[in-house]
Amino acid sequence: MKIAPQNLPQRRLPSMIKKLSLLTSVFLSGALLLTGCQTTNVNPSNTLAANPSPSTAKKTLASALQKQRRQSFRYHSNIEISNRQQRKAASGTQVVASDYVDAHCEETHDQAYADLIMQAEKQNKEIFATDYDKERDALKQSYLECVDAYYAWEEHQYDSDVTVPADYQALFDNYEDKPKPLDIKKAQLLDEYLLKPLSIDAQGVYQPLAGKATMLASAQYLARNHHSSINQPIYVDMKNGDIYLWADNVAMINSELLDDKLGTKWRNKWLKIAIDDGTLPKGFGREVIKAHFAALDLTYDGAPVSQFDYVAPNTLAALSPKLPAHQLSAMLPSAQIIRRVQSFESYQEDYQHYIQTFYNRISQKYPELVKDAEPMTDFETLPSSKELTSEAVVQKILAFIKTQMDEDASAQSDIAKNTAVQELYGFDKRGQLKWQHIHRQLDSTSKSDTDNSMMIDVLQQYSAINSKDLAFPNLPREVQTPNASNSIDLRDYASELLEYYRDGHGTAVGKIIFSASPMAKERFGATD
Repeated sequence: MKIAPQNLPQRRLPSMIKKLSLLTSVFLSGALLLTGCQTTNVNPSNTLAANPSPSTAKKTLASALQKQRRQSFRYHSNIEISNRQQRKAASGTQVVASDYVDAHCEETHDQAYADLIMQAEKQNKEIFATDYDKERDALKQSYLECVDAYYAWEEHQYDSDVTVPADYQALFDNYEDKPKPLDIKKAQLLDEYLLKPLSIDAQGVYQPLAGKATMLASAQYLARNHHSSINQPIYVDMKNGDIYLWADNVAMINSELLDDKLGTKWRNKWLKIAIDDGTLPKGFGREVIKAHFAALDLTYDGAPVSQFDYVAPNTLAALSPKLPAHQLSAMLPSAQIIRRVQSFESYQEDYQHYIQTFYNRISQKYPELVKDAEPMTDFETLPSSKELTSEAVVQKILAFIKTQMDEDASAQSDIAKNTAVQELYGFDKRGQLKWQHIHRQLDSTSKSDTDNSMMIDVLQQYSAINSKDLAFPNLPREVQTPNASNSIDLRDYASELLEYYRDGHGTAVGKIIFSASPMAKERFGATD
């Protein structure tokens, strides 16, 4: 019988990256949607760097990253997620026998005994034959030795004078962090049935002078007998502060769950989400972008020169970690490559510094947005309809950022020490940046998380904009650019939907949702 220990080590969630990523996606969605594509200069430099030193690499890259911010370009991103655990197991990492340390000796013995039985059966012999006396005795002695070591190790937790064999000490001390057979099996299944058949891409254009940015995000799943894909067009109107999503993609689920009268009204339509309803300070959007770039530059300036160097293109295939083959083929033609490598700890510290700098600039510029603001923590604290303004939402998000920064500053984070973040930047013969690549762990705050985490490789390629190319090849020409006639304003639609439910209509699910909504309660009163 296996008895789980009563006090298993608790694995702390990877809070920093998870929280900061959430903040970024919520508050800086417009800015980072663009700047994720903006870290390049598509205009050629005069020449390639003549002095390939780390200092030159850092300065050259900084210049390329800054000059591009007013340039227009087309981009294409490819994302690959891989399973780190499977690679570690395949490379010979010790796999322990049980989920729990107290069952290790028994399960190790049972597995070895089962293997011996299989060996005997293949030779048409009985396991109790004298031929196997030596093997059976060895298994018994090994089991007893393991059990003695385990009991000694348990006593050692309370009495340091009790000695434990060094190899067993190392095994039991780190048992919870080592891969288990079931972990390996799950990792292999995940890799074969999800990660390998899955591909994620995004492409679009960035045109700051025109106040326009587009993204066609797509995911494909290609297996032997299954092929599916989904595309989500996104259009950002930077001048008016509006984001448009393709309404067709959510029309069906909206019709099924909320709006049973929707019909085909959203067919070939955009869904308009107004970021600023007029309650934010004038010029707030521009200040967000300026604060974002200023925070990026200050963080970059503080990076040690030792993190940067030049890499010969013909050595890319030999780099460790190994680059995905289909991404590598697009990187090899480069004339010059700059690499930046930093520890995961340093990467997180940079991100924390970036968020701190960004928050300080915004709070100093707009003190009214941070004064007496309470963070939005759960559903119950969602604003009512009178309070649901762009200003109120920004205030709560800024308060949430401040709360998380304070918590992370005081927390003792057990960050993975042996994980590196690698960035590569490829230039052509004219000194034009053609692509950038990043390899990093998705998240990590503990060794156990490191062993079980996934790795992500993102390749982003850049090219000049061709006026003949459509921003959204999968959409009709007449809806390439959102306007009043081909879009649905989400704010107006939400008000109409509330009126519809006030009159007693709607779906069963919708009635439950709206009856619990603070906005609906405030506007119409709670319904039975």
